[in-house]
Amino acid sequence: MNAKKAPAVLFSALAALVCWAGGRGQQPQLLEVPGIAPSALKRLPLDAESQAALEKSFKARDFKRAEIILLKGLERTPKSPQLLTLVGGVFFLDGEYLNSAVAMKKAEALAPLDDRSRFTLAMAYVTLNHRDWARPELEKLAGSDPQNAIYPYWLSRLDYDAMDFNSAVRHAQKALELNPDFLKAYDNLGLCYEALGQYERAIQAYSKAVRLSQKDRPCSPWPSLDFGALLVKLDRLGAAEESLKQSLACDPKFPRAHYQMGLLLEKQRNDDQAISELKRAAALDPGYADPHYLLGRIYQRQGDKQKAAEALSNFQQLKKAESHQRPR
Repeated sequence: MNAKKAPAVLFSALAALVCWAGGRGQQPQLLEVPGIAPSALKRLPLDAESQAALEKSFKARDFKRAEIILLKGLERTPKSPQLLTLVGGVFFLDGEYLNSAVAMKKAEALAPLDDRSRFTLAMAYVTLNHRDWARPELEKLAGSDPQNAIYPYWLSRLDYDAMDFNSAVRHAQKALELNPDFLKAYDNLGLCYEALGQYERAIQAYSKAVRLSQKDRPCSPWPSLDFGALLVKLDRLGAAEESLKQSLACDPKFPRAHYQMGLLLEKQRNDDQAISELKRAAALDPGYADPHYLLGRIYQRQGDKQKAAEALSNFQQLKKAESHQRPR
């Protein structure tokens, strides 16, 4: 089977589905559910009743039902790469990333994976915190489709996570050569330059990402957050406040923007408003440790030892839990 000419049923829109916010370990978010053409469904080794039920389940976004139908089909035809790659895509959409990867590897043992299925496999590995397994899959994809900007972008993301920032810059620049309006590539490029201490280059990259984001509806809160966080670090607090307000305008419930706003207010010694923002961040993301540390610092400065101890204890507990989930 030609890997680049796989049936359209194999989740042709999946590459456009996956986004991963800002490189901070967020789970993939699904932007839409890909359609399955009736003609493609008819090519699956399923009876007509199962094909109709499968089409209905996709329209209803009922992935559990789709999984049941496909797994029953695999009981009858266990060596069907089409069914395996499709169920792998459904598992991915349903957040069952380990099952998705297992299905894709079983399919690959029977026939070469098409590029979209291999990309799904790579993204499953990323969400399973196995960047080392994702990298060779993305490198294969970059080699087979060198004009696709998403592959060097994801290699840049992996390089950033591995703290190989110079390589991350090169891959992000490659992605932008292929797609000059690639918002996420500009944002990741800003992160890389910031990590290298090249702050003016980071500002230029973030500014471009923000401008592109403002054209989107809904806009992404991440570029303005990253830009604002750098400006807070550089003590450019007026510009930082504007950037963080832009981030919260895109998503008023974005915990990291509330945290950065709290940090900015703490730097201005506006403790009451800082505490409010930090509590908001902690409430929106109960697993987010950083707001508790900053709350503890503010309470210590105010002389409230009990509240400071509680906040710092929360911080330590959350950090400990976070270390058990740290990417491998």
